[in-house]
Amino acid sequence: MSTTPEEARAQRILTEPMTRVGRAAGGHRGTIASIREIWDYRHLLGLLVSRELRARYKNSSLGIVWSLLRPLAQLLIYYVAIGQFLGAARQIPDFAIFVFTGLTVWGLYSEIISAGTMSIVSNSGLVKKVYLPREIFPLASVGSALFNFLVQFIILVAATLVLGRAPLHPDLLLVPLSIALIVVFATAFALALAAINVYLRDVQHLVEIILLILFWASPIVYSITFVNGTLHGSWVEEIYLANPVTLAALGMQKAMWVAGTLDTAQYWPPGLEWRMLTALGVSLVLLWIGQRVFSRLQSNFAQEL
Repeated sequence: MSTTPEEARAQRILTEPMTRVGRAAGGHRGTIASIREIWDYRHLLGLLVSRELRARYKNSSLGIVWSLLRPLAQLLIYYVAIGQFLGAARQIPDFAIFVFTGLTVWGLYSEIISAGTMSIVSNSGLVKKVYLPREIFPLASVGSALFNFLVQFIILVAATLVLGRAPLHPDLLLVPLSIALIVVFATAFALALAAINVYLRDVQHLVEIILLILFWASPIVYSITFVNGTLHGSWVEEIYLANPVTLAALGMQKAMWVAGTLDTAQYWPPGLEWRMLTALGVSLVLLWIGQRVFSRLQSNFAQEL
């Protein structure tokens, strides 16, 4: 009795050996397997980053210009409200560069956290239909945030050149360290929050509140000198300086804000570089923990979505 091509294909599939889909959970083996899988899907990761950028500016006449308008609008608001009305501009030299430096760092952190938290839910269609390493969705948010950061950073560099404040000094090496610190720290939480948000949708609203608090708990629109003048090196100040976002902002300011580096009245925490390196090491551990949390929770993503 002859078989149809469909029946023959079904028989071949039944005789093929079973292949494990996914990865073994737990320990360093699971982490290594995750890294290998993400590397194998690196082309798809690039496509997802490109898709996020295209979707963000779809049907937009100005396109990428919108990635500049928000931080520039924030700069104008803080420059007028805090710099002029509250007099901070009279106490902080080159206040515009100072504020824009902080906003650039904060924009990178907040975008990774916000977009990363929503990444799995936003891509529920793909998650339910096909297997792929789900970490690439939060990582695509990181790639998109880095692109927007690069655009804003170019504007920041151009502003320092126009104002004659080009950051040509050894502290410029703090720029890559600040970026690495903020990316690793933010990605660690983005992975964990993306997974938890699948099960508890209130997380995305909680993140908005936490980001608002963290913004004012970091020296983004005010100088660390004011903090030191109030806390006077107390244990509360040490807790304040333990925040990696604070350290990344300080590192970027010390690198790009030339007036603050030259100002003898400006306070910089002692051993800032070592603090940043320590925070980077801790953030790498948090990144591993975040990935393991994500890996443990991802098995039921499709059912929950």
